[in-house]
Parts: sequence; C-alpha cells; structure tokens
Amino acid sequence: MFLVYLCRVGIVGSTVELRHLRYFVAVAEAENVLRAATQKLHVSQPAVSRQIRDLEDELGVQLFERTGKSVRLTDAGFLFLKEARAVLERTDGAVRSVRAFARAGETELHVGYTPALRAQIVSPALRVFQREMPKVHVKLHDWSNEKIVTGLRNGRLQVAFIVRPSKRGEFRDLRFEELLRERVRLAVPPNHAFARRRSVSLADAAQEPLLGLTREDFPDYHVYLAAIFAAVTNKPRVIEEYDSMTSVISAIEAGTGVGVAVDALGYSFGSRVNLVRLTPEPKPLSFGIATRKGKLSPAAEKFWQCAKEAARFKPPQRQDAFFRTKSSTALAKPSSSDELVV
Repeated sequence: MFLVYLCRVGIVGSTVELRHLRYFVAVAEAENVLRAATQKLHVSQPAVSRQIRDLEDELGVQLFERTGKSVRLTDAGFLFLKEARAVLERTDGAVRSVRAFARAGETELHVGYTPALRAQIVSPALRVFQREMPKVHVKLHDWSNEKIVTGLRNGRLQVAFIVRPSKRGEFRDLRFEELLRERVRLAVPPNHAFARRRSVSLADAAQEPLLGLTREDFPDYHVYLAAIFAAVTNKPRVIEEYDSMTSVISAIEAGTGVGVAVDALGYSFGSRVNLVRLTPEPKPLSFGIATRKGKLSPAAEKFWQCAKEAARFKPPQRQDAFFRTKSSTALAKPSSSDELVV
C-alpha cells in the first residue's frame, strides 16, 4: 500500500497522526474546507486548513488543488485518499473489536478437536493463544466429527478442528478453512510382520483383524473405510470398535489388530505403532478449522489466526525406531478439478 510504503521509506513519520488522516478524508469528501470543518468535523475552519497544510508539508506532496472556495484532489491526493480510508477503517475496526470484547467480558472459548491434530496443531495454537489472550480460558472438547458439527451449530463450540465431511454441501452453514492434508496409512503393532514392509496392499490389509471407531459416533469414518476397500474382493472385518482414536491406538499397540490412521498420529503415537503405506494409496484426508458463519468474537478470531499460524509452522515429526513413515507435510491444495471428496 502507498501509505505503508511512505512509512517505510521515512516520508510519513511520527508527526503524521490519525487526526491528519481524518481531516484529510473529510475535506476530500466535502470538497470544501469550511463545509468539512463545520458539518463533518465540528471544528474551526483555520484548524482544518492548518492540519491539511501540515500533512502536505510532511508528505512533500500536494494533495489538493485550490479553486476559489472549493478544493479538488490531485492525482497523488486520490491515491492517498484510498490509503487513508483503509487505515481509518482498520483503526475503527480495532476499536470496535476491543469495545465488544470489553462489553462481552469474554472469559471462555470452547474448542472442539480431533485427536489426530492434537500435538501437531491444537497444542501449538493453544500455547500461542494463551500468550496473546491470557484472560480467556480455552476448554477443549475431544468429540467425534458429527458431534463437533452439532456443537458448532447449537453454539456449544465457538471453533473446532475437524475433518472435511464426506458429503458436499454439508458445511453450507459453516465457515471452513483447510489447514493441511494427511496421508492415510495402515497402523500396525511394532512387532507385526507388516511393520518391516515399505508398503502393504489393500488386499493384504483387508485380511487382518481391523480395529475402528464406533459406527454410531463416527459414521463418516465407516463411509470412508468402505470407500478405501471398495475395490477389494474380500472386505476387511472390524472385530472391535472404540469411542476414540486414542483407544484404537492403544489396542493396536497391544496387538489386538490393525487400523486405518493418518500420518498426523505419528506426532503423538510415533513410538507406539508403525504407520505403513497402503497401495494403492487412498486419497488424503483434509483437516481444517470451522465455525459458524458470521462475525467471530475477538477471542474466536484470535484463536482462528493462531491455528493458521500453527499449521504453517508445524513441529518436526518424531522419528522413533518403530516409526518408519516420513515426516508428514501439508499437501498442496488441489485445483478446482481435483476437489477432495472423502
């Protein structure tokens, strides 16, 4: 922006104040110094004229052409008007946000999340947010995707980390922003025969006892499983279901069976299970942050920004002896012709 450029090169220094910008915009819109002074700013005309002269002297640029009692913007004035309005709008927005925060007395923020992102994004975002807004207490809710969506819609949650739904249009009333994509792997115990392989076919994986999430709480998970193994003749047999991914990983570690997981779990459970590549490789899952459409509260907006920063600067993935998968990285977003559907 032109105004920002002027600041950086030293043309606009500490002597240019918001008052100068407000007076300048008022005169530019009224095209008359007296009318701007009396009808918009409610100050004396000489005071406004003096502020405009000071601003032009400080910039070293003529902003107005004087023609009798009227004034008209120069080319530089037109450019400066756009930038000045942008600065004033940002300032007014900041004031409104702070006042809204003070009136609301916002002290709690309820955040839903999926455990797959706990170490990778949730924890880093929470740490930054607590430094920025220490008086707001964040309550985390480890819920299923379906319960998180319900919580956002009924107001129990303000923001949430969530997997993009399998059906198009399911988020029509929610705001969703993708943070990263995760490759889908087969999670096996460290002493399993598959743990020594570089990859496992879907047909071979389907022959193993499969552990998964409860169908009642995680219907999208079972829809995705069915899609993964759709081309396999002998479908996998789910021998046990659990109400959280943490429980699934614990059962896999104990040798009860194998499971389908994402690379991100390596941040939390890398030393407990091996994540082995599946062939053909399933489409990656899209993870993001969601909220209800509309203006966010100051705390929710700040948490949203902290989450985006955490996604940009993810911590290095653990590389334990029992964890062979390469570091997980966010995949490039697809073009419109390659939209992710899970």
